[in-house]
Amino acid sequence: MLFSTTSSAARPSGGDVHPAAAAGESTGRPARWAASAWVRLPVMFVAMLAVDAIAAAVNGAADGTALTALITGVVTGGLAVAAYVALVRYLEGRRRPRELALDRARPELRQGALLGLGLFSVTIASVALVGGYHVQGWGSIGGALTTLGLMSCLSVAEELAFRGALFRVLEEKTGTYGAVAVSGLAFGSLHLVNKDATVWGALAIAVEAGLMFGAIYAATRSLWLVIGVHLGWNMAEQGIFGTAVSGSGTGTGGLLDASVSGPDILSGGAFGPEASIFAILVCAVPTVLFLMTAKRRGRIVGRGRGDGGPDGTAGAAR
Repeated sequence: MLFSTTSSAARPSGGDVHPAAAAGESTGRPARWAASAWVRLPVMFVAMLAVDAIAAAVNGAADGTALTALITGVVTGGLAVAAYVALVRYLEGRRRPRELALDRARPELRQGALLGLGLFSVTIASVALVGGYHVQGWGSIGGALTTLGLMSCLSVAEELAFRGALFRVLEEKTGTYGAVAVSGLAFGSLHLVNKDATVWGALAIAVEAGLMFGAIYAATRSLWLVIGVHLGWNMAEQGIFGTAVSGSGTGTGGLLDASVSGPDILSGGAFGPEASIFAILVCAVPTVLFLMTAKRRGRIVGRGRGDGGPDGTAGAAR
């Protein structure tokens, strides 16, 4: 079993089942105008994208020491969670979203971070084996801490937007596989705005990360685990191994001063190792395993059934 979860919920039925009806979850009075998933979807997604943009801007403008950057990142990440909880309470009437259950935060963030670190370590080792990764020397602890602060914020804000809002609400209409595909493509497209973005790089991220993150959420119904994987991957990529993240340039640095070279298909080029074929192959394994786990747990939702994710916990844990 992959990352077992203890939560369970009865399955509501019907097309536009409001999240407030989810069994076992504390509910308030939801916004009547937001009962339909098609109404909630754009409102929640755009709102969380705005939170993501604001959080990134705040972290980018933060001056001072590495410790200041770290604290700023953690605080803005926490504020993004608070914004999501407030939005869910207003639109859906859920006072304590199960997908952000506090008792699961610490263990699942830790598990996710270790998984993300491990996956990227295998990826960069593969790039190194074909001569595409070179270490010039040590970077700096300050750079690594600054990166940790930035990635703490971005991993939280992006997952709240793409898995917490887009995937979760879209799944009510398109089913699990549709939500995995659409949220994955949208996630990859987001990275086209980065400095060294390429179409191939964005497509690679959509496949390796977008699909994997969706599969993890489908299997566990936990945003904490996905956030942890996202953070662990990005922190390893730049904060430890010193490579570019998603075409965003050299960034804030890491523990190692390193570079990549060779064919972009192998090294990822200026976009970073995420655009390497190795990243796609490495991430394909957990993607398939988590989708298999989701199916075994009864958490794969059919199109238009609306029984898989309004409360973030489709099906009972198994």
